[in-house]
Amino acid sequence: MPSPPAAAQAERRRRFEAAYAAHHGQVLGYVLRRTASPDDAADVLAETFLTAWRRLDDMPREPQARLWLYGVARRVLANHYRGERRRSALADRLRADLVAAYQPPEYTGELAGIAAAFRALPGPERELLALSSWEGLDAGQIAIVLGCSRNAARIRLHRARKRLAAGLAGGPGTATAPATAPRSSVTVTAPQSSVPAPAPRESVPAAAATPQPSVPVPDGDLA
Repeated sequence: MPSPPAAAQAERRRRFEAAYAAHHGQVLGYVLRRTASPDDAADVLAETFLTAWRRLDDMPREPQARLWLYGVARRVLANHYRGERRRSALADRLRADLVAAYQPPEYTGELAGIAAAFRALPGPERELLALSSWEGLDAGQIAIVLGCSRNAARIRLHRARKRLAAGLAGGPGTATAPATAPRSSVTVTAPQSSVPAPAPRESVPAAAATPQPSVPVPDGDLA
């Protein structure tokens, strides 16, 4: 015979799993109609049933259990919306700070030609040259960033430099390396986020789980 605490725990688990099986589809529909994406809906649904597990003693018996779960989901959604507004406000502040603190450089003469040749390269080659010239990384460090071997990074970087030189020369041949382009010296300090860190979650029954030379290139134009 199981001890009284073990029997009570087993009954608690059985009641929660029965409520989840009976109502998770309806609660999911409620949440999906009130969120912007399936990912958000999954987060809210998981938090709703986590709260239900914690407050199982407060959950009424049928047929009111589904309505009680709707109420829990409604409060979880309210917290979700507040978090979204805080994140949006933070993003707006960061955007405004960047607009005020940084202006893309304007190039003339030889630097304009370098910028044009750089923009004409394929995106992966622009990224290679930028990692080398802007971030000052060597082939081994670039390999770590890109998730490839050092030799592959070295070969790709060599090809990117060769293609940039050909673009500067206006033809398929190679050209002398261009003059060093100015680097941006603007430093922007992002404001500290006021969004609280999420609290640790407790264990929930499985039923509640939810679905080497550097060729310089001009700054500021990776896109």
